Amino acid sequence: MERPASTARPSHQRAEPRDFRLLWWANAADGVGSQASGTVLPLLLLGLGNSPQTVGLIAGASTALGLLLGPLVALPADRGARKRVMTGSAAVSALAMGCVALALAAGHPPLGLILTAVLVERLATACFEAAARGTVALVSPGPEQPRAIARLAAADQGALITGPALGGLLYQAARALPFLADALSYLVSALCVAAMRADLRAASPRQRGAGLLREGAAGLRLVRSAPLLRLVLVWGATVNAVVVALYYGAVFTLRRDGHAGAVLGAVLALSGAAGLVGALAAPRVAGRFGAPRVVPGVTWLLVPLAAALAVVTSAWAYGLLFGLVCLLMPLASVVLQARAVQVTAPALQARTGAVLATATTGAAALAPVLAGGLADRVSAAAPAAVCGVLLALLAAHSSRRPVRGVLAPEAAGRAAEVTG
Repeated sequence: MERPASTARPSHQRAEPRDFRLLWWANAADGVGSQASGTVLPLLLLGLGNSPQTVGLIAGASTALGLLLGPLVALPADRGARKRVMTGSAAVSALAMGCVALALAAGHPPLGLILTAVLVERLATACFEAAARGTVALVSPGPEQPRAIARLAAADQGALITGPALGGLLYQAARALPFLADALSYLVSALCVAAMRADLRAASPRQRGAGLLREGAAGLRLVRSAPLLRLVLVWGATVNAVVVALYYGAVFTLRRDGHAGAVLGAVLALSGAAGLVGALAAPRVAGRFGAPRVVPGVTWLLVPLAAALAVVTSAWAYGLLFGLVCLLMPLASVVLQARAVQVTAPALQARTGAVLATATTGAAALAPVLAGGLADRVSAAAPAAVCGVLLALLAAHSSRRPVRGVLAPEAAGRAAEVTG
């Protein structure tokens, strides 16, 4: 297996497997709880008398506010408040979801209370995610970071499988139960982070004469100056948008052909299971073939899958092809995430991660709108066809020798020395 680059860890920091296990459980509990409540939240809002358009606006507004808040929280996290922000945010989210559960258990709650609690939870979650970026670099030794990131990605994929199913079952039993489960999951996350022994305050001293805006933009400057981080941004934003657009394209096509919601649920479950397998296999694949081969190779393999999704009509074919897309994507994304962690100094992890997350999340948020417009104005196959073209351009870019060169271990080592 190729040797990872230095992570510029502080000399006093000693990683403990126990701390990574706590981080994993915090991430897994948060993911399952959020998926459980998020799956049934539209049903709850519709049941309280809101229109589908209102539900969509609420979801879009909460996502947009989270994107704006994340970079602001990243600065105090990098300055040394990472652990306090994570525990405090998880506690606030637990309180917000607990209020929703209590209000629903008491009867017919005011709509304003539900919306306020949901908005507070979404904003607190954005703070938690912003502060949590870079934690893996502080609790996992450099050689173990690719495997650690793969395990965290697998937890996310597992949450996509178990969370919606759990939420649906609990919602059928009682409306309050999914939100109570989410509140408990946030409490578990807060306790896990609080129990970590590692020093999460790995921050460089504040630069004299540097204003708040300049310090906050340090992550953006690093991404602009580091070729590897630019590749991570471009690849992550493009592929995440493509996957979301392909899923919505499949939804539009399957609904047009008269397939029921159970078929869509099966496609989503299959894709989540495939993503779980891909995330677990990523370190071994990267170790055998090397990052300079894995990233462009995976990108080229995604091109014919997207093209095939534009022409197939069978629900089973859709499920198989989309599952293969979700299986292959983590093989490259885990490698790129590990490289990004390895070349970024701990004192810049949150701010750099906020820039990358804003790009990928923003692109994924726009994908359903673009997919819907293409399906309405062109055809149901148009989203997949456009995605195939985008992937082909991305594959050609990632196959260029300079781009493949930045993925080499020695290049990552040089970048780590510069950013550190």
